Amino acid sequence: MNVHTIFFGGGTPSLLTPVQFDSILTSIQRHFNLLEPEITIEANPGTVSLEALRDLCALGINRISFGVQSANPDELRMLEREHDYFDVINAVTWARQAGFDNLNLDLIYGLPLQTLDRWRATVKLILGLHPEHISAYALTLEHGTPFGRWSKRGLMPMPDPDAAADMYDWATQTLQEAGYAQYEISNWALPGRECRHNLQYWRTLPYVGLGAGAHGYANGYRYSNVLRIKTYIDRLGTLSPSPSNLEFPLTPATVNYHRQTLQDDISETMMIGLRLTREGISSAGFRARFGQELESVYRSEVGELTRLGLLEWQADHLRLTQRGRLVGNQVFIRFIE
Repeated sequence: MNVHTIFFGGGTPSLLTPVQFDSILTSIQRHFNLLEPEITIEANPGTVSLEALRDLCALGINRISFGVQSANPDELRMLEREHDYFDVINAVTWARQAGFDNLNLDLIYGLPLQTLDRWRATVKLILGLHPEHISAYALTLEHGTPFGRWSKRGLMPMPDPDAAADMYDWATQTLQEAGYAQYEISNWALPGRECRHNLQYWRTLPYVGLGAGAHGYANGYRYSNVLRIKTYIDRLGTLSPSPSNLEFPLTPATVNYHRQTLQDDISETMMIGLRLTREGISSAGFRARFGQELESVYRSEVGELTRLGLLEWQADHLRLTQRGRLVGNQVFIRFIE
């Protein structure tokens, strides 16, 4: 199987040692055909050192995504982050010294009590670090998270969606003026520095999910693995000999899986593909993949959303308008049967 991207994500993979990364990459090279891959590692700014980054670069890891989230100390405490902005400066400086020329910095906006001025200050400081890629995600309150519990108990105000929209609009304009092209709802990149791995997701192309809690989409299956690391390891101990009733990419560590139908793939292509703000969904590509006309399958949905100013045609490509990006979830849900 040909592989053009590898992404070490979730948790804090930078806590692994270079020797452990070397072992994992060696195993991947033994089983897959690597095509000059983009190899990304996620890292928290306070968990890296110059020596470790040099070792990772020497192994062939060529892209780092630092979870900065904010440059404001109060907001970092609210997010229960252990690093501060000085750790971010050190992490970026060391990454450059180690030889990395492809950095992403992750940000979060729309926090409770966050002001537009504070958000502006964070973005301006991040731009001063000159990353090749910037991701900015609106805070979502999820069940079981500290924010979710605090808001439910009235200990913290709910995020203000209007304020978050203002932050998003300001960031979109500011990053564009700084030379970053917005290619996905929450992602901006310098020319040619779009995240190749995430484009695989957004184009609904196959990817193999390996490791505890990983999700994958390959050979017609969407699936996820067991969350606990020990359980994952224990279950993979049953792989020799390989169970005859498991079809690739499923393993004994798989806990949920779904064999995709044609309609599943069509709906997901619309929902996920429309996240690509410049590319959107190609009518010709849709026809080549599904043997149907996009304009026919979703005539009423596309017509209504276009009249509302949420979708637009750019030559052969259907994509979100600037207004549509602010209410993307309301657009996407229209393509779920």
